[in-house]
Amino acid sequence: MYTPPPFKSDRAASLGFAEARGFGLACAWDGDKPVASPLPFYLTSANDGTPRVAFHVARHNPLVKLANGTTSWLLAVTGADAYVSPDWYVSPDQVPTWLYQSVHLTGPVRTMSDDELAAQIEALSAKFEARLLPKKPWLSSKMTAGRLEAMKKAIVGLEMTVEEVEGSFKLNQHKSETDYVAVAGSLAEQTDAGAKQIAHLMREARPQAFADETNQFERTVP
Repeated sequence: MYTPPPFKSDRAASLGFAEARGFGLACAWDGDKPVASPLPFYLTSANDGTPRVAFHVARHNPLVKLANGTTSWLLAVTGADAYVSPDWYVSPDQVPTWLYQSVHLTGPVRTMSDDELAAQIEALSAKFEARLLPKKPWLSSKMTAGRLEAMKKAIVGLEMTVEEVEGSFKLNQHKSETDYVAVAGSLAEQTDAGAKQIAHLMREARPQAFADETNQFERTVP
């Protein structure tokens, strides 16, 4: 992934973002064309600290045949994104751009055993059910044994060993403080949820810029 230095995210932040997001696009090459599927996942780690990504796909998904444990896959994880109008800058001669968060995880993928898949189903559902608290979490035990086994046979568990982590958090970090604050303010006024989220992330990334803005406002109020 092409990432100019100002937007490059460190390894820990990139992995943290991917784990928090928990949803991405798994991509592989079948020898003739790319094959991809959007899917939920969670991160674990090997004893030596190497990150691993656990997920599953339908048994008839073409990706299954490409999970040979050696061929490298890409898992692309994206977050909020927003268009930025040149009119929002204070400085002249600006161009349209797009702000976003994106992380790419790359590595070989293997198939899981039946026991590993059973544990993965529980862990994956627990991760996302926890976001719905105080709702009582769904458990696979709520399903009849026959139905659960039929569902397990319809999917294949997969695990990526992450060999490369790339993160690009493009939040206008290279812009002047004045332009940075102006763009964040305009994004915050948009109705689009992505624009509002990007504005929030910009404030988190450079809080002092907005503190100075507040102080300036307070000094000019009679």
